[in-house]
This record gives sequence, structure tokens and C-alpha cells, in this order.
Amino acid sequence: MFRALAGALILHERIRTTDAKAKELRRIAERLITRARRLGEVAEADAKDLSPEDLARRLHARRVVARFLPRFGEKADESGEQVEIDLYEKLFAELGPRFRDRNGGYTRIIKVGPRRGDGAPISIIELIGSEGEAQEEEEEIEMGKGKKAAKKDEKKGKKAPAKAAPAKKAAPAKKAAPAKKAAPAKKAAPAKKAAPAKKA
Repeated sequence: MFRALAGALILHERIRTTDAKAKELRRIAERLITRARRLGEVAEADAKDLSPEDLARRLHARRVVARFLPRFGEKADESGEQVEIDLYEKLFAELGPRFRDRNGGYTRIIKVGPRRGDGAPISIIELIGSEGEAQEEEEEIEMGKGKKAAKKDEKKGKKAPAKAAPAKKAAPAKKAAPAKKAAPAKKAAPAKKAAPAKKA
């Protein structure tokens, strides 16, 4: 399960999941990025230019990463077509150099709130530096709308209410209902007579 989540996080750089899964995924993602970052320029260099020791380091790093990350992931491009992306290449060639000057803390967890239906706490986990879409989605979340609700409003031509509706007058207080009569008290049952003592 975390293999697929780690692949989705590397591919999209931002996913929505439960709090517990996000916290556990953070551990895995941080270790993968640290592995790519420590490899340094060896990850980007051509194989012909590397020494046998550097080739061995690069191969070992790729094999360690392969335990926690699928090789390929599919992502829709601008035209809507599915494009297959090599996640190892993205990790070593793009994310490793991006976080070269950062010692840990490559991910951020943003708590969204409870999920509709089962009430599970939901979070967004994202890589630092991929905040472009983050602000737009956070504004929708703050307004209490999801993507579907925002699209429906756009189709109908309605705008989200800017201010809350004025408070309505309180309804008049209801008169107290008359008190019910108390049930008559029951009489105590007559006491039983003690049995005569037996003679021994």
C-alpha cells in the first residue's frame, strides 16, 4: 500500500490521504529523497564518465529505492493523455538536485478535516516546493467547498456568498406545559409473620 502511495507522491508531488497514512508515508518519502540527495552528481552523470565505484553506488541506490517505489507511474498531461513517467529518473534527476541544500524536511502535511461518510481525518501530503496548486485548493477548503461544488456553482452562474446571512429573530418562547399529576403512592405490603422456631 505504501509503495503505491510513495509512487503517487513522487509522481504528483501532492496527494490527499488519511492522517495516519500521511504520517507513515512521510517517513518513507523522506528516506527515498535522502537516498537520491546523497548520491549527488553521480545520479545525473553519464555511465561512461563514472568510475566502477560510482557505478556500484548508483546501482545500489536504485535497488534500494526499488524496494519502496514502483518503476513507472502514469500522469495526465495538459492535453489529457496519459503519459508514463519513470519515477526513478524523477527521483534521482529532479528531486535529488532540488533538495540538495536541504537536510531533511522535504514533505509537508496539511490537515484538511474529516472525510464525508466515515469521518476519517484527511490530510494533504506534499513535497516542499510544489505549492503552485496548493494555495488554490486551500482557499476552496477554507470556503468549505470541494471541487465538485465549485464547478456546480460555475455552471449555474452563482457566486459563493461573500457574507453570512443576517441573523433571524428568535422565535417566541413556548409556554411551559402544565405539570403532570403524580401517581398515587403505593401502600406497603403487609409484613409476613415469622415462622415458629423449631424445637431441637
